[in-house]
Order: sequence, then C-alpha cells, then structure tokens
Amino acid sequence: MATRPPDTIRDEIVRFAQVGPDRHEFARDAVGVLRRAVPFDGVAVVWFDPATGVPVDRWGENSLTGSAGSRLAEMELHEADVNKFRELAASGRRAARMSKATDGSRRHRELLRTNGFGDELRAVCIGDSGMWGAIVMRREHGAPTFASRDVDLLASLSHGFEEVQRARLERDLSADAGDGDPGLLLLNDEDSVEMANAAAAAWLDELPDQGRRLPLVVTAVADRARAIESGHTDVAAAARGRTTAGRWVLVRGSVLRNGTHARTAVTLEPARAPELAGLIADAHGLTARERHVTELVAQGLPSAAIASRLHLSTYTVQDHLKAVFEKLDVSSRGQLVARLFVDHHQPGRTLSDLRESETLRAATAASQ
Repeated sequence: MATRPPDTIRDEIVRFAQVGPDRHEFARDAVGVLRRAVPFDGVAVVWFDPATGVPVDRWGENSLTGSAGSRLAEMELHEADVNKFRELAASGRRAARMSKATDGSRRHRELLRTNGFGDELRAVCIGDSGMWGAIVMRREHGAPTFASRDVDLLASLSHGFEEVQRARLERDLSADAGDGDPGLLLLNDEDSVEMANAAAAAWLDELPDQGRRLPLVVTAVADRARAIESGHTDVAAAARGRTTAGRWVLVRGSVLRNGTHARTAVTLEPARAPELAGLIADAHGLTARERHVTELVAQGLPSAAIASRLHLSTYTVQDHLKAVFEKLDVSSRGQLVARLFVDHHQPGRTLSDLRESETLRAATAASQ
C-alpha cells in the first residue's frame, strides 16, 4: 500500500474539521482518513479540557474497543496502564504502540488478548494550552502489530493537529446555542445521583452519555474533586464541555463532608465568555506568550507593567500585541478584550458577524 504524505492526510482531516456539523461525525470522518493510512480494526477517541486535563467526551467504533474502549477515560484517571495519554503528552513522543511498551511480555498478553485484540497504537493531540484529544487504534488478535512507521506517522500528524483543533473550535464557538440556569447534583462514591435540581436534569439531557448513567464530563469532574480531597492532585476539578444542543457548559466539582459522611457536589452552568477565553485564544492560534500578554491586557495593565510582569522588554510586548491584533483581526485593546471576553458569548453571532461589527465600530470611531 502506497504511503500517503502526512501533509495530505492532515489537510483532508482539517477539511472535515471545518465542515463537520458534529464532533462525533467529525471523529468518524477523520478516522476514516487515518484508516486508509494506518489500517486498524477498532478505534476510540477521547476529548479533554486542555486547561485541566479532564476528559469531557469520547467516541468509539467497532466492538473490538469493548469494555477497554468504554473505560478509556476511567483507565486514564485511575487504573494501571501503559502509554497513558498524559504520560505520552509529558514525554514529547506524541505516539506509541503497546507491543513496544510491553515488549511482548505477559502484561502485553493480559492487556490485549483477553480483550480480543492484538496490538494498540495511541496518539495525543496537544496545543499551547495543553492536551485536547487522544486516539487509540487497535488490531484484532492475529493481525500484524503496528510498525514503527505507523507510530512515526501518527506522531507527525499529532504535531500538526493544532490546525484541526482551531477549525473545530471556530465552528463550536461561533454557534453557541444560548444560556441556561445553574444545575446542582449530589453524588455518592459510586456516582449515583442522590439529589438534583431541575436545571441539572436539563443539562444532563443535553450532554452526550454513550449509554452511561452519567455523562463522562460529570463523572470525570467528580473523580477529580475526590482526588483533590484525598491529596492526590491539586489540578482544578473543572471542565468546559459542549452539549448536543450546542451550549457550552462549565462543570465544577467539590467534596462536601459532614463528619465521616462525604458526598460530591457537581455544578453545571453556562460557560461565560471569560471561561471560554482560553478556547477562543486557541481557536485563533495564540501562542502561550501571546495568551499571557492578552490576559494582562484584559486586566487593564499598560505595556510597561506587562513587560515587568513577564520579564520582557516593552518592545517585545508591543511585538506580541501586534501579532495578537493580526490573528484576531482587531486594531485596539478594547476590540481585543471584546473579542475574547464579550462578543463570543452573544448567541446567534458567527465569527464573520463579529468581524463585521468590529469593522463598523472602528469606522464609527474613526468618523467621530
């Protein structure tokens, strides 16, 4: 089989990202492209909130993913495993095959053959703000193991998937379906709902659950809250997710104690523009440094103060601001703050609408 160049594969996936109406439909189309380059028998995709590393959604195809596929997020959070997504992200490798990691050991046989498959290839997708996605490909028992060139291809694609992330975010952020009331859930240690208000029930109806009792983003945030309570992490128990109705939701968790009695509280509320600002910055391709400068601009700091805070020269700060203005198609600090913290949460407005409104505001200001 002829090997397709990584750029050709990436460009085709980007096109699907730009036009795909739904995250799961996009995943289906994208893995179809990947399958032609790296054949596999089962596949699963997991999405994360890049700010906290909390899994927020997943999609799978083919029964070979089996129970291991349905438990990908839980295995990442709790269970012993090889090539964990966060470990791949931290290592800089971006992709790895299980047969190599286990070297054909008994652990390899336990992990793979008992689940009906023969080898596994994982890759992570990372942007400036953190890990936002991962894919797991599996081959059935008896099929050839994934080759080094397969790993290299997935790693190469992963390094260039920032454009895919930006395309999907631009679509999702330009079509926010509106507001909603805050919801509250009270969960026991088995993630059974003990109490909930009506607003929480409405949010749960909109969140993808793939047949689970509760949506992944809810149980993952609850798990993170318990991990914080037990001292295993200090990373926030929070995640931003997107509902099937097109609303952005902010999910937060905390553990409530009354003596030895503990329950996990999970809140669900509309994600406001400030909470989405990081995703908006990702959609426009801001680098980590440009994001820091933008955040300080939003706080009202002048260039000299930003330079002092970030240990940069004033000229460097101005260069960063110029780059940010060009990427977001704005011409002033006020327009920049509006783009990131105000305009994107006005329902029914697309990115094109925002650009037109800012052009009108700039023209009006120039005429005064």
